[in-house]
Amino acid sequence: MKKGGTKRKRNESKKPAELDETNNDALVQEIPNKEDEERNPAEGTGASKNARKSRGRAKLSIPEAEPEYFLEKRNLEDLWQQAFPVGTEWDLLDKVYQYKWDFSNLEKEFEEGGELYQKRVYLFGCSEPQFVSFKDESKVTYVPAIVVVIAPFQPSDKIGIKSVQRVDEEIVPMKHMKMEWIPYIPLEDRGSMVERLKSQIFILSCAQRRSSLKHLKEERIKKYEYCLPYLYNPFKEDEVEQSTIVDIMFPAEPKPVFCEFDWELDELEEFTDNLVESEELTEDQKDPFKEFVKEKVRETKKANREVRDARKKALEEMSEEKKTAFQNMRFLKFYPVTTPDAPDISGVKSPFINRYYGKAHKVL
Repeated sequence: MKKGGTKRKRNESKKPAELDETNNDALVQEIPNKEDEERNPAEGTGASKNARKSRGRAKLSIPEAEPEYFLEKRNLEDLWQQAFPVGTEWDLLDKVYQYKWDFSNLEKEFEEGGELYQKRVYLFGCSEPQFVSFKDESKVTYVPAIVVVIAPFQPSDKIGIKSVQRVDEEIVPMKHMKMEWIPYIPLEDRGSMVERLKSQIFILSCAQRRSSLKHLKEERIKKYEYCLPYLYNPFKEDEVEQSTIVDIMFPAEPKPVFCEFDWELDELEEFTDNLVESEELTEDQKDPFKEFVKEKVRETKKANREVRDARKKALEEMSEEKKTAFQNMRFLKFYPVTTPDAPDISGVKSPFINRYYGKAHKVL
């Protein structure tokens, strides 16, 4: 008998189970799959082999991953984050957002029955350093707050730049600081054409990128820290104008004299003698000091008079519609609600907004 015939008999004598156990991979490769060849005739034997290998691997038992569930975001959930926290130092911005603050109280006011429902509003953010506790740790925390201005027109297109360190006050257009009022687009509308939406919610936005701060001068960067949203209300007299106190910085030697002089309550001669007695002034500095104070008082009175005249003129030229809008303008100040994810700040809420806006009509 020929050797070839012997080999065939030996192979035929083996059981199919033995073939599977000894060379299962070879068996898979040697048996052609007609379905693969018919489905991919142009790909030839190589494609059939790859398809068969893939099916062989797919038979292995792979545990299914647990399905992940995500909470659906609320329509106005990021509204408070979109409003720029004006006056916050750039280095501290991350601390403002370090907790999962919840402003659902702000969102609810836009719903039917809420104070902001279907009203035109303007929002800006701010941050307030407060000493609060969280998870048995007490520390200074930068608490975010949102100011909402209810008005039919934008409150102002200007920004005030003022701080204790800065002697002079600047009132500049928002665009000088890359700020402007822009429409806020709720989450459910972000797939729509923005120009087709008639937004009633506007936020104060800043286009200055943190990454490019290194290219700015230090003085320019500091200005952002001293920014305050500006508001000129001709119906409200500024507290500074009502004051009769003048800040005095008299350039004396060996050191300048810093003091406050009230032209209604203080008598200049007596005031000066007290400074000499306390050795803040020398005897020969008395007369120059008194002339210096008189000049400062004249300058302040003149400035206050000019502001009052400008206010009177603005009111005379203002339309009745705009007068009504100013008189009906309301300020609401929102703080985050108490949740397990952030400190409880209910004990540190304040109605004060800034020196231009004064106090909020309502704190929530």
